[in-house]
Amino acid sequence: MGKTLLSFGHGYSAQALAKRLLPQGWVIYGTTRKAEKADALRDEGVIPVMWPDGDLSEAFATATHILVSAGPDEEGDPVLAKLEPRIREIAPRLEWAGYLSTTGVYGDHEGEWVDESAPLTPATKRGKLRVMAETQWRDIDGLPLHIFRLAGIYGPGRGPFEKVRKGTARRIIKEGQVFSRTHVEDIAQVLEASINRPNPGAAYNVCDNDPAPPQDVIAYAAELLGLPVPPEVPFEEAEMSPMARSFYAESKKVDNRRIREELGVELKYPDYRTGLKALLAEAG
Repeated sequence: MGKTLLSFGHGYSAQALAKRLLPQGWVIYGTTRKAEKADALRDEGVIPVMWPDGDLSEAFATATHILVSAGPDEEGDPVLAKLEPRIREIAPRLEWAGYLSTTGVYGDHEGEWVDESAPLTPATKRGKLRVMAETQWRDIDGLPLHIFRLAGIYGPGRGPFEKVRKGTARRIIKEGQVFSRTHVEDIAQVLEASINRPNPGAAYNVCDNDPAPPQDVIAYAAELLGLPVPPEVPFEEAEMSPMARSFYAESKKVDNRRIREELGVELKYPDYRTGLKALLAEAG
């Protein structure tokens, strides 16, 4: 029997997964809020469904797998807010369900290592909403749920090069600050590996092997472009949006051993240097 994925909030990471699954004969339904995005999804081979008012009856009738990428709001998870009874109904017959969360659920660890067993102590509002959404999904009886805690995502069209080229990049210096990051292709291969080896109830950190200070990444991007390294700005003096500032409220190194050992994933981009070099080569 064929495999059918129902993808809620079919965005950047889900599209990378779809590129891997479609050639294998999967049917993929992807929800989107925008009509122009629906046309783009159709061109990629995905069946678009308008959210929140589109007709999902066929997708619900045939789905073997679901993926949730939509972020939570004050009320919690938007998919469950609208569709919880239907999700509960199909949960026992699904082969796999994936929820894309964030490493922000761990909060601040002052630059120390965290793995999936670490307590969930988010320091930001965004992280707290994610813990709430993770809990809501875990509470669905019979759902073969897998949680993926993603580090900072980069990839084609998403990276530091544009800001460096425009001269708007800054190297914000905060003592001891480190972030983990992940290339979108590695997110896609982790999801595919989990689909092939389901382990309901598992949570996985999705990140590369090399947590690094953000200023080092900007400096390396500038070197690759042959442009001057942007100036250092002390964190205390930097003008930043509340969202950007919230990222600096947490510093941790995220351990990815579980995706490598349990799922057998060999990262395509094990560190930011490999990833940025490849992005630049692809962009020509």
